[in-house]
Amino acid sequence: MTINTFSQLRPFTIGYEDIFDHFENLMGHNVPNYPPYNIIKTGDYTHNIEVALAGYSKDMIEVIVEDKNLTIKSADLLADKDMNKGVVHKGIAMRAFTRHFSLAEDVEVKGAELKNGLLRVSLERVVPEEKKPKTIKIK
Repeated sequence: MTINTFSQLRPFTIGYEDIFDHFENLMGHNVPNYPPYNIIKTGDYTHNIEVALAGYSKDMIEVIVEDKNLTIKSADLLADKDMNKGVVHKGIAMRAFTRHFSLAEDVEVKGAELKNGLLRVSLERVVPEEKKPKTIKIK
């Protein structure tokens, strides 16, 4: 889809302006490819984002949720001079990064865990009772 596609759809929609603006904004930016990540559907209303962070420790990473945006970023690794002390060959990339994810209104971040070089952020779509499907009993 191109930005032109969104412009073509606007006359047929009402109340979706924010969504179109959001996607146009995303498409206009160069999206980084580091660090690599997976998004895994773990249930009807749950997902995990897994980010490969070999060599990073918990104190080197920040997970921030603000205004329906999830940001995962590293601390300034260049400030830590001891990280490269004695390194003869550096083949494992450990550089500063920032990775953004947009969350829908009803998605909440339930937690984050760093284990074996993989950061797992758990997400859950919280659907209010009035929006859940219900079966109507026939009389």
